[in-house]
Amino acid sequence: MTPPTPPLDRDTWRAREAAHQERVDRYAAPYLARRSAGRLHPVEDFLFTYYTQKPGQLRRWHPGAGVVLQGAGERLGWKFYRPADDAGTRVPGAPGPGAGVVLDAKALREQRRDALEFARIILGRTAARPAQFGCFGLHEWAMVYKQEANAVRHEYLELRLGAGGTDAVVEENRIRCTHFDAYRFYTPQASGLNELRPTRATQRELEQPGCLHANMDLYKWAYKLSPALPSELVMDCFELSWRIRAMDMRASPYDLAAWGYPPIPIETAAGKADYVARQRAFSAEAAVLRGRLSAALDVLGAAP
Repeated sequence: MTPPTPPLDRDTWRAREAAHQERVDRYAAPYLARRSAGRLHPVEDFLFTYYTQKPGQLRRWHPGAGVVLQGAGERLGWKFYRPADDAGTRVPGAPGPGAGVVLDAKALREQRRDALEFARIILGRTAARPAQFGCFGLHEWAMVYKQEANAVRHEYLELRLGAGGTDAVVEENRIRCTHFDAYRFYTPQASGLNELRPTRATQRELEQPGCLHANMDLYKWAYKLSPALPSELVMDCFELSWRIRAMDMRASPYDLAAWGYPPIPIETAAGKADYVARQRAFSAEAAVLRGRLSAALDVLGAAP
């Protein structure tokens, strides 16, 4: 039986909270400044615009399931928090400003049963499959295939090889994307070129640990499980997703050199080799985080 986690005194958890907020602000503050000024960034806005977690939500620090916060009575107004029990974890005089509080794991499990089960399935099945490393990021190219007949997704960006050169790369390579949330943005002309036909219904059968987007989505599963996870784990997933996004766009057909993102030219043998080496490294990092997320689900399942 796992021993109970020691409670955190107010000074300790407040220091962790401040460190977390500072960590978030390194990414969120520039985004918020750009948004206020009406400016866009094709790489660094993505995690705040594609995913549904807002910067203010991300800044809110949580210790995870089973951790009692002493002197945290103000959190009794937060969703899924409750007073801690009386087994040496409540500050005298609680409830009140000095109350010990803890995640209401039972309420969270009951209200988010389907989401928790889906996350458990996706994490477990993805981890169990062999990784595939032969996609070369061609999903981004398929999204602008035959652009002259379709709207360009990033209208303020130029294609590095032009429309004709981009189309040629798509036509000269095998397209084998396993990730539905990339495949669904393909142009109509490109959809039939993919070797698979991913759907939302087949997502749990197709996700595999070499996929950049499946590994980026560890951030999605992390914040969807919040507040049951330590916020430090959520940010570990966020930062991996941030770095994967940078690589994904460097390997895309867009010319991002002026934005500080030189290309990974996947239309060449050297570019393909570079892509695969980076993809393997990210897959290894993601495997560790996927295991930590699964372990956090186990903690949530056992917490009172």
